[in-house]
Amino acid sequence: MSERIDTPDVIIRRISVSDMDNNVYLLTARATGVRVLIDAADDPEAIAALLQESLHESASDAGGGGEADGAPALHAICTTHSHWDHVRALPQVAATTGATTMAGADDAGDIEHPTRRPLHHGDVVEVGRVCLEAIHLRGHTPGSIAFLLRTPDGPDHLFSGDSLFPGGVGKTNSPADFRSLLDDVEERLFDALPDDTVVHPGHGAATTIGAERPHLAEWRERGW
Repeated sequence: MSERIDTPDVIIRRISVSDMDNNVYLLTARATGVRVLIDAADDPEAIAALLQESLHESASDAGGGGEADGAPALHAICTTHSHWDHVRALPQVAATTGATTMAGADDAGDIEHPTRRPLHHGDVVEVGRVCLEAIHLRGHTPGSIAFLLRTPDGPDHLFSGDSLFPGGVGKTNSPADFRSLLDDVEERLFDALPDDTVVHPGHGAATTIGAERPHLAEWRERGW
């Protein structure tokens, strides 16, 4: 069974796959049953089970179960970045579902499966009533994208990939990449989002902007 978070318009489900504890997130619009997956990281069978679990929701949860209302089982797959552990199941899940693949434009060429919609900073992914804002965070990879789900009356939910975790930003390969990532994280996340924003990383447990904010100077000083 998945971990489930309820918001007024969207149901968020999370499972962990692979020995690297990759998070896979499924967002389901309550009104239509339309579904968006974030990171088809690994284990296509587990992802298929996640989709099936979502289809079995009650009518009050997801507009009559989605598929019965003509909504696709999966409309889109949003990839946070190109690293292999986040895309291992992408070809099979995309082929099985026919979902539209989306990823950062600067990472698309490094993802083996074609990206049908390259994303840039500020783009909006609107699928049914699932609406995600693309936030480009340069440094972990050139085209890393965080996806922001705004929620009426809050809290908002940020799917940060490997760019932000509890305790710091993601791994970088040079001091310049670290500065780029931390600058983007500070300007585009911490300066723009309220403290109660829930951060759902690519691996491990969730955190909040408020819990991490006091440590920004410490991260910059330590250099990782």
